[in-house]
Amino acid sequence: MPVNIERSWKEQLSDEFVQPYFTMLTNFIKKEYEEHTCYPKGSDIFAAFEHSTFDKTKVVIIGQDPYHGPNQANGLCFSVKDGIPHPPSLINIFKEIETDLGKPYPQSGNLERWADQGVLLLNATLTVRAHQAGSHQNKGWETFTDAVIRKISLNKEGLVFLLWGGYAKKKSNLIDSAKHDVLTSGHPSPLSANRGYWFGNKHFSQTNEILQSMGKTPIDW
Repeated sequence: MPVNIERSWKEQLSDEFVQPYFTMLTNFIKKEYEEHTCYPKGSDIFAAFEHSTFDKTKVVIIGQDPYHGPNQANGLCFSVKDGIPHPPSLINIFKEIETDLGKPYPQSGNLERWADQGVLLLNATLTVRAHQAGSHQNKGWETFTDAVIRKISLNKEGLVFLLWGGYAKKKSNLIDSAKHDVLTSGHPSPLSANRGYWFGNKHFSQTNEILQSMGKTPIDW
């Protein structure tokens, strides 16, 4: 697993790449990709960092695990490749944007268009074995992505963190809420959304209001 990560992130995270846990993680991932079908493809593992550089990042959305079906995962949380049917959580995200901002439901579920504007779409675990949700959890990825969250909290100011669901909300202890805005709600999954914990959170309009109040360009969701 070569760390072909974007320059500004490499500067921030270079200490992590030499840690023993990262060596063990690298060896595990190499073996998994050699012996099993895994997602996303190797060149997309660090795609979130390529699209939203450290310097450019202004919004952070935290997911848990990549999609584990064929041709779905593209290295960005909640995102799927062009032409792939939208998973249930992504459908509910787009529905909330429709009602919150009055934007039409998009044809593509590829969220590179968000990431290129500075939305870091960070899964806590960056890889998964095909058809086995959570199969690469507790192998070192969470240590790495927690370090990412700590670094951006410490070394940047005025970010907007969107924490959806119980797992993401636990990451709030890594974030300095005196320097950053943290918006929380239920998860967009049908189980949570249909119980009233997702729809109406208005996180997309709120994020843009916060960004504009700081003189930053809002996100075209």
